[in-house]
Amino acid sequence: MLSDSDEELIEAARAVLKARFKTGRHAVGSAVRTRSGRIHVGLNVECYVTRISVCAEAVAIGRASVEGEGEEIETVVAVRQASADDPKARVVSPCGMCREMISDYAPGARVIVPNGAGAAAVPVSSLLPNKYVRP
Repeated sequence: MLSDSDEELIEAARAVLKARFKTGRHAVGSAVRTRSGRIHVGLNVECYVTRISVCAEAVAIGRASVEGEGEEIETVVAVRQASADDPKARVVSPCGMCREMISDYAPGARVIVPNGAGAAAVPVSSLLPNKYVRP
């Protein structure tokens, strides 16, 4: 079961996406909550050359870092809106690269992921078992 602060984080990700959704540019929103309770949001940045696109989670983590809170992230969520007509963005799991980034910047963070008809918060370590660590 998600807490009220988890639901608030999901709504923050939905709000930034609702305000800035653009087909072919921004279809995923993310929000991170830090120890201070502050919420930092981000959007994905899609490019024609898809391998240079940037995920919403990376933008939100970057914004938290700019504000001096990049090492204090406690919870992360991403939501995806399928189209401009889609009434509600849905919680999505982070991609593999975002799992790596979250575990690098916030190894103790919880990540909100889809869980059947709803969502659940899980430790990032459960999404990336046996993480590679440079020797």
